Amino acid sequence: MEIRNTHRFVIGGKDILVYISSTSNSPVIYLNTFEEEEAAVYFLLREMYARRQTICPEFTLAAISGLSWNHDMSPWDAPPVARNDTPCTGGADGYLRMLTEEIVPAVEELIPGKVSWRGLAGYSLAGLFALYTLYQTDIFARIASASGSLWFPGFQEYVFAHEMKATPEAVYISLGDKECKTRNPYLRTVQECTEGIAAYYRERGIDTIYERNPGNHFQDAALRMASGIAWILDR
Repeated sequence: MEIRNTHRFVIGGKDILVYISSTSNSPVIYLNTFEEEEAAVYFLLREMYARRQTICPEFTLAAISGLSWNHDMSPWDAPPVARNDTPCTGGADGYLRMLTEEIVPAVEELIPGKVSWRGLAGYSLAGLFALYTLYQTDIFARIASASGSLWFPGFQEYVFAHEMKATPEAVYISLGDKECKTRNPYLRTVQECTEGIAAYYRERGIDTIYERNPGNHFQDAALRMASGIAWILDR
């Protein structure tokens, strides 16, 4: 898979970089990024398939950066998780409207043919956001949440108490094996919450994988994200 065409534009202060598939009727995966990591994710994904000696499926990657991270990715208000950190201010619903009503249509005008399916991917708070969208919209068929912030106060309870807008085709969930090894009262619950949500999805018959990665939250972020995207592409 080679990069044949890219396009960059701005909507509502968000920077969108689109790696456009050359094949009609291929999927599109939307990736919310913290520090414009889309190039690293994209090329690591290509390398994964090259090492397997298999062809990467054709797809369009639409990476969105310039996010107000603790606002756009958080479903509701939450206090700072550490001293000198910033609080989360619950802007996910507003950002999701921008994503579905403005960004998605603009991206898909660039794509040849029809979109076969849409995926949504993200790391950390963006992984939390990706799962949250399943309860707000039915446009994303496959989800990749890598090291998602599923410790977020009240999120596991929200998942257990609410119905999805539609059953997704596939859900990828991952976590570093050292992410819960902290004294922080929020972050130390992340493994319990992540495993609980993954098990709940499997019990409901959703095609779900829970993958453990070596290291803490900040280790191999782009690689973990690429692994999640590869998994949903291969379903």
